[in-house]
Amino acid sequence: MGKLRNKVAVITGGNSGIGFGIAEAFSKEGAVGAITGRNEKTLNTAAEALGNSFIGIRGDVTKVADLENIFKQTAAKFGKADVLVVNAGGVVDGVPLAAITDVTEEHYDRYMELNLKSAYFTVQKSLPYLNDGASVILIASSAAHRAMPGMAIYSAAKAAVVSLAKGLSLDLLPRKIRVNALSPGSIDTPIFDKAVPQEQVEQVKQFWANITPAGRQGRPSDIGHAAVFLASDESAFIVGTELLSDGGLTNISLAK
Repeated sequence: MGKLRNKVAVITGGNSGIGFGIAEAFSKEGAVGAITGRNEKTLNTAAEALGNSFIGIRGDVTKVADLENIFKQTAAKFGKADVLVVNAGGVVDGVPLAAITDVTEEHYDRYMELNLKSAYFTVQKSLPYLNDGASVILIASSAAHRAMPGMAIYSAAKAAVVSLAKGLSLDLLPRKIRVNALSPGSIDTPIFDKAVPQEQVEQVKQFWANITPAGRQGRPSDIGHAAVFLASDESAFIVGTELLSDGGLTNISLAK
């Protein structure tokens, strides 16, 4: 308890899935701050579940004006932030993952906008509202290291996010703001209900469990614990790198 006591955090996409798992872990360790999301209903439910420690701020991370509003509102209530978790991203609503033969320019742009461009500008717009010495955590993905059917654009965007952790850390060295990437593997979240036909959800989840050396899918709390470490002073000497929290999916093969 208390690893993040007196720290102010902003977690984008903190209203569900991995983001909410991170917010729960932060709250238990004493942090306060804001979670963001586009869905007002899930945002309110998540903020209520977190008690008095976090407020919910509705916003779309692909819109610069929304990003500026998020940080202004957080600062007005809590002061400058000590931790920023750039979590919002993933599958674009209404745009399924697909092979290159089926991807349009619009599909490409929307995936890059949500998973790469928004990450860059979330950090940029946060800077006036971050304390010197803050920790920025970019949620990437083990997909940055693995080719899977239909995931070329998403994987490329997340690989770029891993690279951003290095470049942005260098840019922000004068303020001692360190930027690291946290890359989950397959995590059991509501994303499966959005991306997979309902009758196939359990089968797909079992597939990921079977190919993960740890023998199961990850839980949002697994990523939450890893994020607490990167947000805390315990990781003060970790700068511009990537932490894989993927149950061994990237570096260990189960092939026989």
